[in-house]
Amino acid sequence: MTHAPKPMKIAFLGGGQLAMMMADAGQSLGDSFSFLDPNADSCAGKSGELLVADYSDPEALSQLAASADIASYEFENVAVDAVLQLQEKLPVYPSVDALKACQDRLEEKQLLQQLGIPLADFAAVNSRIELLAAIEKIGYPAVLKTRRMGYDGKGQMVLKVPEDLERAWHKLGDYPLILEAFVAFENECSMIAARAQSGDTVYYSMSWNIHLQGVLAVSFSPWYSASMQQQAEGLVKSILEHFDYVGVLTLELFNCGGHLVANEIAPRVHNSGHLTIEGSTCSQFENHIRAISGRVLGSPQSKQVSVMLNWLGEIPKHGKLLVMPGIHLHDYGKQARPGRKLGHTTVCAENWDDMRRKLNAFSHLKNPAIQAAIAALA
Repeated sequence: MTHAPKPMKIAFLGGGQLAMMMADAGQSLGDSFSFLDPNADSCAGKSGELLVADYSDPEALSQLAASADIASYEFENVAVDAVLQLQEKLPVYPSVDALKACQDRLEEKQLLQQLGIPLADFAAVNSRIELLAAIEKIGYPAVLKTRRMGYDGKGQMVLKVPEDLERAWHKLGDYPLILEAFVAFENECSMIAARAQSGDTVYYSMSWNIHLQGVLAVSFSPWYSASMQQQAEGLVKSILEHFDYVGVLTLELFNCGGHLVANEIAPRVHNSGHLTIEGSTCSQFENHIRAISGRVLGSPQSKQVSVMLNWLGEIPKHGKLLVMPGIHLHDYGKQARPGRKLGHTTVCAENWDDMRRKLNAFSHLKNPAIQAAIAALA
């Protein structure tokens, strides 16, 4: 594949903050962007042309395809049919096969199993009888999840005792389900990689992630040992090569005392990689654009240690903290509402001792993400 130094016109299904940050990174390469999203106030609108329509609207998809040289998507719950329609008119990356596998938790687990990637025991559940058989096999505690559409902790329930079964079935039983053994993990982490059209691949430093109420609140990177990094890279490499993948892919993992167990695949840039904008030589967002447009990938090297604080519902007033070196606020320009991802702050420091000092300067803000980050590094 020849390099593509000329400016590209790139279309995205989705116009949220991930599309916005990819477009902002791609604009530095000279590229231009268009987005299809059903919401007229989608924050990516300020980074390119926004088409407001349903993702499955044939006319809108045709218009989107006509505006671009290549296309991609910012989230994995986009309709496969929409991607297939775009694919008839222009190249779409990542592949629709990767998208399909990541939309169904059962198919995803079966793929991970096929590739020999460690994961928790699981079983398909489509009836009360199958739920009883699955819990008999897997035991308590376990997690009952919808096979499709769940994210940020939605569409799932932890089963700790037999009394939880009926409540969980009442809430989730209308959907195809999967039961997974609960993983007693030390912490949650993620590995982000970018793979070019040529097959060249770069791996970012693993992030240690803290979730609050099922939503990512804090990421720390680089955190893990070289042996853990190597272990994670090997797992991700097998997924990338299986799909002949092009673009950025994230593998969410559980760290079980130095042994990594897979949780989920995200065929896209990832919230835990937001800190790569300031923390790495080339961000995950720029490398996704580089990958899908046939360019050479940039270095994922960490420049320093970084912490990402995710702002949900409101952005704390940073005040004079914003003038401190290494403090970077990203406001997505969204209308505030409870639980909505409104922005993030990345804090960069020379080392973890310096990071502790910087985070302590935020302690008076009493935000859950800040308090979790300070406590984790205490």
